[in-house]
Amino acid sequence: MITVFAGGTGSVKLIRGLASLRGDITVVSNVADNIWLYGLYICPDIDTVIYGLANILDPKRGWGIKNDSYECLRQMEMLDQPTWFRVGDRDLATHILRTSMLKSGKSLSYITDWMRNKYAVTSRIIPATDDPVETKILTHIGEMHIQEFWVKHQAEPPVTNIRYEGAERARINPKVIEAIRKSELIVIAPANPISSIGPTLAIAGLKKEIVAQRRKIVAVSPLIGNVAISGPAVKYMQAVKLPTSPFGVAEHYSDFVTKFVISKNDRDSARRISGIGMKVYETDILMKTAHDENKLASYLLTRLDTA
Repeated sequence: MITVFAGGTGSVKLIRGLASLRGDITVVSNVADNIWLYGLYICPDIDTVIYGLANILDPKRGWGIKNDSYECLRQMEMLDQPTWFRVGDRDLATHILRTSMLKSGKSLSYITDWMRNKYAVTSRIIPATDDPVETKILTHIGEMHIQEFWVKHQAEPPVTNIRYEGAERARINPKVIEAIRKSELIVIAPANPISSIGPTLAIAGLKKEIVAQRRKIVAVSPLIGNVAISGPAVKYMQAVKLPTSPFGVAEHYSDFVTKFVISKNDRDSARRISGIGMKVYETDILMKTAHDENKLASYLLTRLDTA
């Protein structure tokens, strides 16, 4: 079994590649991007993986359902309601059903498993926790939910700090612990280390477990040079005083990662990363096509030293 720690739009490409090669993929999804809006519970990271594996993900945006319509939002605009979070009509069905099931007493884990089966997704998708955790971004105009910062404010305000509200009280999903103990390989996807992977790592009980499994863990750099492959990773890393480079990410993960995959263009970082006890692998990590996704996935499954 292969377990992937994932979040954001940067993870689904690698997950698709791995799922095309193996039938025993388990995805541990970030939940700290989840948000209540319009009376509905929206789980962007979980849905992106489900839609991506179901082959209905919008390829241009990297989230939502392709060729969706927005009649509901247009009606809300007419009624003078805020519509900064663009939920399509077909996407809306997912959120309505999830919210209804939550209110009837079902857990997020149960709902996610039910949903991925309805979309004929064979890979397991496990929320990191069934408890509420939210990433909060502190800016000069105040603290806000990560979706407000990223979507409503277009990631423009300077970031001074980031915290994971609720992480200290949350309980790690027992299925996550079971998955990492049984896995032959654990992959940290090329996701934002602060907002996509960080919230999961902050949940009590997880860090000890993954440190114990560190020999099986590989991380793929979300940066090439000092530029994020996607999203505001650099801005968040700067806010928490983390060097904005593959070495900075590797150093951040050094307690529990033993193998680190970087771009061939970052060979200057290889020696520094090796110096903190990681084995470094250099390959093409930019995934623009399905071929790229499968190629990187194949590299992880066949080229890494798993001894």
